[in-house]
Amino acid sequence: MIRKALTASRISSKIRTVQRRVKHELHLQRSMIVAIVLLLGSAVLLPLFALFSQVFINEQRQFAGFSLIMKYLSSPSLLQSLTHTMTVAVMSSIFAVSLAFLYAYGVTRISLRGKTWLKYIALLPLFAPSMMHGIALTYLFGNQGVITTGGFGLFPGFSIPLYGPVGIIISEVMYTFPQAYLILLVSFAMADYRLYEAATTMGASGYRQFKTITLPSVKYGLLSALFVTFTLAFTDFGAPKIVGGNYNVLATDLYKYVIGQQNMSMGAVVGIVLLIPALAAWWVDRYVSSKQEMSYSSKAVPYKVIKNPLRDCLIGSVCFVISGLILLLMGTVAWASLVKVWPYDLTLSFKHYDFSKAAGAGMNPYWNSIIVSLWTAAAGTIITFLTAYAVEKMKVLPIMRNAARLLAIIPLALPGLVIGIAYILFFNIKGNPLHIMYGTISILILANMVHFFSVSYVTASSALKKLDTEFESVSSSLGIPFYRTMVKVTVPMTLGAILEIGMYYFINSMVTISAVVFLYAADLKLASVAIVNMDDAGDVAPAAALSMLIVLTSIAVRLMYELITSKIRKKNEHWQQR
Repeated sequence: MIRKALTASRISSKIRTVQRRVKHELHLQRSMIVAIVLLLGSAVLLPLFALFSQVFINEQRQFAGFSLIMKYLSSPSLLQSLTHTMTVAVMSSIFAVSLAFLYAYGVTRISLRGKTWLKYIALLPLFAPSMMHGIALTYLFGNQGVITTGGFGLFPGFSIPLYGPVGIIISEVMYTFPQAYLILLVSFAMADYRLYEAATTMGASGYRQFKTITLPSVKYGLLSALFVTFTLAFTDFGAPKIVGGNYNVLATDLYKYVIGQQNMSMGAVVGIVLLIPALAAWWVDRYVSSKQEMSYSSKAVPYKVIKNPLRDCLIGSVCFVISGLILLLMGTVAWASLVKVWPYDLTLSFKHYDFSKAAGAGMNPYWNSIIVSLWTAAAGTIITFLTAYAVEKMKVLPIMRNAARLLAIIPLALPGLVIGIAYILFFNIKGNPLHIMYGTISILILANMVHFFSVSYVTASSALKKLDTEFESVSSSLGIPFYRTMVKVTVPMTLGAILEIGMYYFINSMVTISAVVFLYAADLKLASVAIVNMDDAGDVAPAAALSMLIVLTSIAVRLMYELITSKIRKKNEHWQQR
């Protein structure tokens, strides 16, 4: 009897211990989810609320109702800027998507040598700030350009109206081309070769197959690419600032109101105007993307490339011309940064990489960008992964988890300029306990994290969805805490996605201008901001040099990522063989 009593007592003690552990874990999970929702709410919703509230307050800090909105909507300047912005965005998206379509088709559907190099070259503009494309156009088509008569006179009498819509559209096409190419590359890769085999058997010509199979299969990708490039061009600040001249767009209007006139109320109105088309395009893009995912069957057979000399020659030539233009623009900036005095003294020199005499405050902006990007990559990757883990793997507080999912997706629809002005209005409130962040490096890091959070979250969420849910179930039954399972099992199995998120945060933080142009302090100027200041001061060559430093740094980080992930893949293959 005594033994039975002792055994029962031990079992009861173990049950109580397990119950306490489970209760502690559930409490920890709830706290983690609540903390994530509060963090995302403070970083996303509250600044947006401050932005919308400012629209109804005039410069005297008095409630003005809809008067500011009506004043701006009735002004000729709005109609002109809105028309200019729409023109630039529509034309840029059409050209960028058309070129990306041909390029992606060539890389995936024709027999062509050098495809690997073509894929890498197409991604080069991702590593450069959008201002760099405008600088390249200045050196090619400016008054002292390589191509125009003012410089070397290679083509006498040839010139283009660089400063205005033409220059902006060319820059935006270069800026948005990689995004359109990546979207269409996925669309072309999601082909079912069985359809082409059936069409060939029935005697359908190549043109008919292209019209009835290829185009319908990539229509959602085309629409998605159009809306993504439209949004990027509609909200971009860098290219219009460098080659816009007197051609006003909404992004430069917003910059003038906030920086030039310190008129936050009108800046908020422009921000709302800038936000509405971006939100509409984002919603359509989400709808189109969901349709594209539903249209692909798991039984599909990968596409097999069949040689067609005429088609391969034509499309291949287009691909090499596009890649050549990308290399021309990048190479022009690299060359301009290395010659002494363009175009009079072409002796190679590194003097432009000494920024002490330029308007960019020496090398400090570059090192500031490195520090901000590293902190953004580290903090952003951790918070993104924890958010995705809480949403996908935890089973408590379903309403709060749905709220976290929504808050994680909202930044995808927010232009960088809107995030910047919203952060000014929210964090600059003196009664706000978070006011201590204003003017410090922390607000720059937070702005970058929010700006690039959604894409990173989707990456982490997709990686976690691929893992078997049994890992958590087995660990829980064995009494292993969820956080230990996450560290020991989940993180190693999703390490590739985690590294990709970190790389994405770092590179985008290096090249961005729109989200941080309103937030930097005098002693925390970033490289992208310094490029704009240099160009305004006429220091175009140092601006080109600093742009090349950003490009080389971003490429180096990308190469490190490729090297590390390659080793991880080889290690996983080795363990699978064993």
